[in-house]
Amino acid sequence: MKSAVVIFPGINRERDMMLALEKVTGHRPVSVWHTETELPKADLVVVPGGFSYGDYLRCGAIAARSPIMQDIRAKALKGLKVLGVCNGFQIITEAGLLPGALVRNAQLRFICRQVRLKVENNTTFFTNRMSRGAIVACPVAHGEGNYICDAETLKRLEAENRVVFRYAEGTNPNGAMNDIAGIMNAVGTVIGMMPHPENMIEPLHGKTDCRPLFESLLAA
Repeated sequence: MKSAVVIFPGINRERDMMLALEKVTGHRPVSVWHTETELPKADLVVVPGGFSYGDYLRCGAIAARSPIMQDIRAKALKGLKVLGVCNGFQIITEAGLLPGALVRNAQLRFICRQVRLKVENNTTFFTNRMSRGAIVACPVAHGEGNYICDAETLKRLEAENRVVFRYAEGTNPNGAMNDIAGIMNAVGTVIGMMPHPENMIEPLHGKTDCRPLFESLLAA
């Protein structure tokens, strides 16, 4: 499996993501700088977390207009698998790859803690090694993770089983609609999520709850 991790100014979770991909899949991902105009040949591209461009304007809004995002959008339309985590979720949503928006947390505070994450759809390229309804521990670290969308979009996401993850057991940290922690596009090739599964895959993290998510990439 070939993967690529995109790096923007201010992104700071690219090493965590690259290490997780390499440890679990056995394949070392390549890094792609935001000014590049074409992705290398890859089965998966990951937009990791952090604070691209200092979160100025809106989280992810500037990065979404970087040169590399044009190629990501074009190739996503042709079936390239795209995973956006935290700031990456914000970026790919701002780029129009996913519906809705990520706005300020309901408490208007940055939140960094562990939540309980429920797998709502276990047929995706990132969840196929999980059981539907499984609840895992996963850390979050964000100030703008409150997922919102219009009523029609929300109805469509729910009806089409496009909510991939929810915050479970009253652990919603940001006020997101319907406890949404992660969604996918209509054809299942693009997934965005706010929690950081790359930080809970090995014993040194305290738990290995999210390791099956990365194992799912190989199975897919």
